[in-house]
Amino acid sequence: MTDFDTGLPSTRQLQNFNREKVEVEFKLMTGDVITGKMVWQDAQCICLQDASEQLTIIWRQAIAYHKPVG
Repeated sequence: MTDFDTGLPSTRQLQNFNREKVEVEFKLMTGDVITGKMVWQDAQCICLQDASEQLTIIWRQAIAYHKPVG
C-alpha cells in the first residue's frame, strides 16, 4: 500500500472515529486486542492512545478487524 486513499469506506470510517474521538478496538492478526482512541492514520499505520495515554502504532497489515467500543 503506497497511497492513502481517502475514498475507501474503511479509511473514511476510521477518519470518523478519529474526528468523533470514538474508542476503537483493533484485533491483530496475532490475536492481540488493542483498544484506544485514534490519534492519526497514514497509508501504512494507525496510532492509538490508550486510557493511560500510551501511544501505540499499528501497521495496517497487522489488523484482523476494527470496531467501535461500546
